[in-house]
Amino acid sequence: MPFRFKDHALDVDRRELRRGSELIAVEPQVFDLLVYLIRNRDRVVSKDDLMEGVWGGRIVSESTLTSRINAARRAIGDSGAEQALLKTIARKGFRFVGDVDHDAVPAAAATAPSGPQTQPLRQDIKFCTASDGVRIAYATVGSGPPLFKTANWLNHLEYDWQSPIWSHLLRALASRRQLIRYDERGNGLSDWDVGDISFDAFVRDLESVVEANGLQKFALLGISQGCAVSIAYAVRHPERVSHLILYGGYARGRRRRGQPATIEQTEALLTLMRQGWGQENPAFRQIFTSMFIPEATAEQATWFNDLQRMTTSPENAARIREALDDLDVSGLLGDVRVPTLVLHCREDAVQPFEEGRRMAAGIPGSRFVALDSRNHMILEHEPARTRLLEEITRFLET
Repeated sequence: MPFRFKDHALDVDRRELRRGSELIAVEPQVFDLLVYLIRNRDRVVSKDDLMEGVWGGRIVSESTLTSRINAARRAIGDSGAEQALLKTIARKGFRFVGDVDHDAVPAAAATAPSGPQTQPLRQDIKFCTASDGVRIAYATVGSGPPLFKTANWLNHLEYDWQSPIWSHLLRALASRRQLIRYDERGNGLSDWDVGDISFDAFVRDLESVVEANGLQKFALLGISQGCAVSIAYAVRHPERVSHLILYGGYARGRRRRGQPATIEQTEALLTLMRQGWGQENPAFRQIFTSMFIPEATAEQATWFNDLQRMTTSPENAARIREALDDLDVSGLLGDVRVPTLVLHCREDAVQPFEEGRRMAAGIPGSRFVALDSRNHMILEHEPARTRLLEEITRFLET
């Protein structure tokens, strides 16, 4: 049932905001902020005051903990009732768009897999600042030896924790260890309005989150693009990485593989991102969904379609993708000096199986495991998921 206030109606299920019969265009992350504010209005402000301050031809309020509030201030100016309301919200405990109504999460999704922990897993989200001032959101959950997951394209700390694409894997990993992960710059709960989106910046973000957590020694997990970032970090800081796990990754970006057809496809995908990523109609995003998880159920495909739109802007999606297409850590592979496990799905349509094999062959002493799946992200119902978790557990216990 839609939330109703003044002459506005907000339909959470259909992700629509209307003024009377008029459909109002709202950026995805701002829509979620409004849902949070309304659900928690008794702890923030009254719903009438909320709309007086937040609505001004568009939704303008934003988290005091992220740079997106700067965009709001530019939209409404630095004077007037809106700014007073922003300060009031901050004083009364408003945190950020990532806050979740945990009571609304289905019990099955909120319960950890079987293991030594019996209490439901609840993640704690905080922020740190990278060397260039960009604010990075990170989450910790579970207890035990630390397992640090590097960011990949694309993440959202809260949506991933709830989604049928990521949650089964994240909760399994956190059931026996302290899982630490973060949203890279330009997406998720981290700053979106950033100047530097580059491979070097991604590595610095990883370093910043490690320092913020005070970690001295930990296992490092890279997935997809996160593999190259993890490799660069492990070469720079071998004394801190106890185990290196690389799943579905590559050492060379698509432009670095020397294949004209691949480069042409890459350019086409970038155009699709910029033109169709932010549209309500998921047709453009479905192309990426079909590549990443071709064997997804209808529910899983819908989640992935929505996650893409909610996780970042069309321009940031393309900028991040461009940086990844140009990366090349092939020259670092021989310098990896930590125990390494490499896993890759045989029929991965996003990152070719051969790229995973090539990466493993370049890392001295690494172990390579082929997984029987067509998906880039292994889904919960697949037998390959059991193999993946078994291999990771066995490796971390050695």
